[in-house]
Amino acid sequence: MQAWRVHTPGEPREALRLEEIPPPVPGEGEVRLRVLAANLNFPDALLVRGQYQIRPPLPFTPGVEICGLTDDGRRVIATPSLPHGGFAEYVIASERSLLPAPETLNDAEAAALHIGYQTGWFGLHRRARLQPGETLLVHAAAGGVGSAAVQLGKAAGATVIGVVGGKAKVRTAEELGCDLVIDRTGEDVVARVKEFTGGRGADVVYDPVGGDSYTASARCVAFEGRIVVVGFASGDIPAPALNHALIKNYAILGLHWGLYAAKDPAAVLACHTELGRLAAEGAVKPLISELVALPGVADALQRLADGTTTGRVVLAMPRQPGAAR
Repeated sequence: MQAWRVHTPGEPREALRLEEIPPPVPGEGEVRLRVLAANLNFPDALLVRGQYQIRPPLPFTPGVEICGLTDDGRRVIATPSLPHGGFAEYVIASERSLLPAPETLNDAEAAALHIGYQTGWFGLHRRARLQPGETLLVHAAAGGVGSAAVQLGKAAGATVIGVVGGKAKVRTAEELGCDLVIDRTGEDVVARVKEFTGGRGADVVYDPVGGDSYTASARCVAFEGRIVVVGFASGDIPAPALNHALIKNYAILGLHWGLYAAKDPAAVLACHTELGRLAAEGAVKPLISELVALPGVADALQRLADGTTTGRVVLAMPRQPGAAR
């Protein structure tokens, strides 16, 4: 089979090699899946660079979430078992972790419904306890993780402010349903949030960026607000001033979805059921901005790592003749 592999960590365009290798062999409790679609994620870029908290043995294939087909014909969502990641024709995954792909979504949409939406749901509902009528501020609102949080926030009845980087991304955030979109490259985020909220600030902040975005969040979070720290796409990990959190009475909440998958898999399944319901109702639908074939993965992942993409970029594998979706 064909698979992208990393032999030496580095930037995706240089480090990834498309190679012909034997299909992976499942072990006890694992199944082999034919990849139908694989969502490209920022953690994939970090894996390739050797900067992720998990470092699979070299050589490895990145790709942390897929929609795939089991040998008995079930269409499922899975997190492949590294080092056999999703940027390949076949993967292996834990049988216990397989989730049914919603019938209302095609392969690319199903592949993108998993980690980003689960992270958003757990971050907004389990960690921040977002309430109807509250104001939610989402950084990188036109990106894959941010766009999921925007949709989930609107589905929860919140007023959503989206922050984006550049005019090209403003329209995307508006189309997602943001009540206000702020272009951080030309506007003062703190001033615009305070103006929009009548000086109160945002009740919940969803931050997958870190760096200057976190600094702005702390300055415009409301009394008893909650800042959910999801990641550090900027590459800058902030050092929060805890005296500031004390003075303003706000909470700083960490969210690592992988811990739920490891410690509370029943909650992950319940979340997936809820996401499936929201997808069936049309309340959420992954924003697929681009489909790429297997040879285009390295270039696409580099563009994602560079922050030039919007929504979700997804590897779409050819379907067998006569197959649906």
